[in-house]
Amino acid sequence: MAKVPSKPKRASKPKKTPSADSPKSKKGEEVTSRLRIRVRAYESKILDLSVKQIIDTALRYDAEIQGPIPLPTEIKKYTVNRAAFVYKNSREQFEMRVHKRLIDILNPTPKIVESLTNLSLPSGVNIDVKLV
Repeated sequence: MAKVPSKPKRASKPKKTPSADSPKSKKGEEVTSRLRIRVRAYESKILDLSVKQIIDTALRYDAEIQGPIPLPTEIKKYTVNRAAFVYKNSREQFEMRVHKRLIDILNPTPKIVESLTNLSLPSGVNIDVKLV
């Protein structure tokens, strides 16, 4: 049997150091914690007012903010028959749009977290807060 030549080995990619991957703030210091706020609502105007209220509250305590970042609008479509029996081909379509925004607060202090929890926002606005 003839010996099959082996493939030449490729050089491995240089690995990045952990400090190069970690996010940094504008001042050059590393970000140790991040408060990630996801805001969702059916109406974009109410959503933008709520986001402005959150940002104003955070800026009052000298917080460093990234955002608001608009996320893709989630569209849920529903198709319904108009008639039950005779006009079966006649259908009606409805849709619900869910608008989303993302706000990051870098290195939040306990005062910022407390002021954000005491914030009263209009009904129909859903907020998810996560410490990353």
